[in-house]
Amino acid sequence: MGFEQLLIIGVLVGAFIGLVIDLWSPDAILLTALAILTISGVLSLEQAFQGFANTTLIALGSLYVVSAAMRESGALDRASSFILGRETRSIQRILLRLCPSVSIYSAFLNNTPVVAMGIPAIRRWALKNNIVVSKLLMPLSFAAILGGLCTLIGTSTNLITHGLLQSHGFEGLSFFELAWVGVPSAVVGLLYLVFISPLLTPARRDIRYEEEQERNLLVEVEIREGADVIGKRVRETGLDEIQGFFLSRINRGDREIAPVPKNEKLRQGDHLLYTAKGGIAVKAPDLTDYSGLHVVHKPPRDDVQQEGSPERELHQVVVKEGSPLVGSTVEKARLLDRFGAAVTGVRRRGKRVDQPLGPFVLHPGDVLLLDTRPGFREVHEDTKDFFLTSAAGGEAVGAETSIEERRPGGKDLYISVAVLVGIVSLVATGLVHIALAGILGVAVLLSFNVIKAGEARKSVDWTVLIVIGSAIGLGKAMEVSGTSELIGRWMVDLTSAYGHRAVLAGVVIVTGLLTEVITNNGAVALMFPIALSVAESQGVEARGLFISITLVASMSLITPIGYQTNLMVYGPGNYRFTDFFKVGFPLELTLWALVIILVPIFWTM
Repeated sequence: MGFEQLLIIGVLVGAFIGLVIDLWSPDAILLTALAILTISGVLSLEQAFQGFANTTLIALGSLYVVSAAMRESGALDRASSFILGRETRSIQRILLRLCPSVSIYSAFLNNTPVVAMGIPAIRRWALKNNIVVSKLLMPLSFAAILGGLCTLIGTSTNLITHGLLQSHGFEGLSFFELAWVGVPSAVVGLLYLVFISPLLTPARRDIRYEEEQERNLLVEVEIREGADVIGKRVRETGLDEIQGFFLSRINRGDREIAPVPKNEKLRQGDHLLYTAKGGIAVKAPDLTDYSGLHVVHKPPRDDVQQEGSPERELHQVVVKEGSPLVGSTVEKARLLDRFGAAVTGVRRRGKRVDQPLGPFVLHPGDVLLLDTRPGFREVHEDTKDFFLTSAAGGEAVGAETSIEERRPGGKDLYISVAVLVGIVSLVATGLVHIALAGILGVAVLLSFNVIKAGEARKSVDWTVLIVIGSAIGLGKAMEVSGTSELIGRWMVDLTSAYGHRAVLAGVVIVTGLLTEVITNNGAVALMFPIALSVAESQGVEARGLFISITLVASMSLITPIGYQTNLMVYGPGNYRFTDFFKVGFPLELTLWALVIILVPIFWTM
């Protein structure tokens, strides 16, 4: 093993560790790894960044815009209303309507907006019909993943393989080529979701309900005239933590301060809201040492969401992978200044955070409960910071929200649907390259003002594009240095004695484990040169291996962090980390087995 190979393996191991511990965002980690290999001379500058010139990025970027147009025009909202419209108490009947429909949409649209639109609609519908939402949101994510296995544009992973095939002199994927294995996998997966997953998914209340029940136990303290603490900073008074309570928020007239900076000066009339450590307020704190402080015995939320003219809205958001919020404390994130949103609670891995929120460091998947100004969703729906998982108008606890999410229809809806059908038709018939078809579709949407240029730019997930470009560059480094050949030879040595199907099984298992660590896009980009090396050393056709790594890279079902849609439903569904393994592991093993059985039948090896 030469120096370059040792360096590449060391850099990749370092990148894997960084991704696992959330050192930085995935795009920053992979881009840094690529820069190290370029500076060290493993790659030339042109080789390192040729991944960013791949047509896959253009195609994927344009499809993000088309998906945004479908959402903004009301197409996805109407679809969700149609699916969830009929009342039923049977979880299986709900899933029988929901899951196949989501898979079909996800086969032709980016699955992120499909799930993003589905979460608030399902949560609102479940509240209205007294259905446990945790039984529905994980199947929503899994159904979207299954739909992405069936077409070229079903997920970004498929487009990456398409671009890599063409750049290595192979014929790219046809529009429905993956369907030979993708459709049977989706059918088996949907049967599992409808008939088996209800037995395995937990039955937990919506986190907003739980949080509000706990927040009803908040202690509210008013600073009255003559109080000794007036004009002093919070840290000087010791009021940031008193007798088992921590200060979570200050209400100052119509202004809210959350989290509370320790150098904040207290004023007469301030209302201090305290949360008991552990979430349970057994009794109010003794304030006899503080003159002028008075415990106010009233619920802190009784002025919120007045019917007809809400002054505040309740929302929940999920911190995105690669968000600027990741690694920042709640205080430094300045959500109140940037978004007009006071942080009133945080959930991580299904558990409420019972500590002062100001110094709390945010991670991907954290759920923030926000008290916001009206119109919060409409303004911040496309932010790069978080996924919004609540509906327009916010949420009311114990009652149905009086403000329904409304989307425009008419001309915009028909044009956006026509554009999607046009793109699918052009690509499926082979008349136009996917990148050109996507650009033409975006041009039509802009021409008819279905989506504005600024909205189009905001709809593109640039983090995903950077991850793809960087991962392709790392794959190139493995290829030119002989590292992929070395790893491929190890895999062949371990499995070749048992036949070609055993070699395929080895590739499938490594890809499946890799995708849980470095995301589906990174896994397929790194496994592509390894699969090519395995095929060359075994003297077999490589296409079956490429199809396998493409499909398996998108079968990320056992952790909430392996796939973006899993991360999106993680908090809103009130799931634990282990819930995904419990529900997803049997399905993932079944799908791996299907790939190993079916791929050699349709692609000669």
